[in-house]
Amino acid sequence: MPPRLSPTVRQQRLGIELRRMRERVGVTPKNLAATLGTDLPKISQMENGKSGISAERLRIWARTCDCADGPYLDALLAMTQDRRKYWWDGYRGRIPNGIIDIAEMEHHAESLTILHTSFIPGLLQTSAYASAVFARLRPPLPRHEADVRTAFRIQRQQILVDRPKPYTAFIHESALRMQFGGPVVLREQLESLLQDSERPGVEIHAIPFSLDTFPGSGESLYLACGPVPELDTVQIDLSQGPKFVHAEADLQTYREIKTETEAIALGPAESRDFIRTILKDLAGRS
Repeated sequence: MPPRLSPTVRQQRLGIELRRMRERVGVTPKNLAATLGTDLPKISQMENGKSGISAERLRIWARTCDCADGPYLDALLAMTQDRRKYWWDGYRGRIPNGIIDIAEMEHHAESLTILHTSFIPGLLQTSAYASAVFARLRPPLPRHEADVRTAFRIQRQQILVDRPKPYTAFIHESALRMQFGGPVVLREQLESLLQDSERPGVEIHAIPFSLDTFPGSGESLYLACGPVPELDTVQIDLSQGPKFVHAEADLQTYREIKTETEAIALGPAESRDFIRTILKDLAGRS
């Protein structure tokens, strides 16, 4: 098969893990190619996510690199076997690949934790609120593209219905009060947020202005926990598009931010009361 032109973040991640495994014990690409019965370009393509790897070859790769971590290898083997088409593949060519990769990340995660300071997290947005967020992008999106992105975002939310998994959202008061679309849209959004907070597995934690500061206050981050910690991923919003972080040192930093944020944020029940207070502040505004 010819190399993939645009490997997904998940395909790239498998390649990253193959390269880490090889480099950890100092095996050269040339030696690995000889062991697998292939050539150097093929090894490079596998490590870049541009070519897949069979389960048999992955086992040989692991043995050659002295990797005997059973749960980790099982998780990598599962990645090699997953060749299905998913709903998000229907959006390829219509929206940027990075946005599609978020849906793929969510689908395969064991649990999800998000921290937002400027707007409500995507999996919890109403259609009207999502449309208002996309309307604020610069440069402006054509109407049809904004509509496609809104539809994609709403379809992503089925992950909380069809495949429920632990989902924790830390939302700063600034995001809870930011009036994308105006007060009517925000009221509808906050009411929807209260309903979502009662879903099984969903926890919403508010971070009030009254806190002096909190870890990670300068950025929004999305932690997707994999089947083993080595396969955790953090997604960060940038003006150029989503960025996916895999380096262990960076992952550890974001795990610490999560732990520290948990310690200072309001609990689920307190957060619901806090959101109701903001709703009262919005009463009568139009």
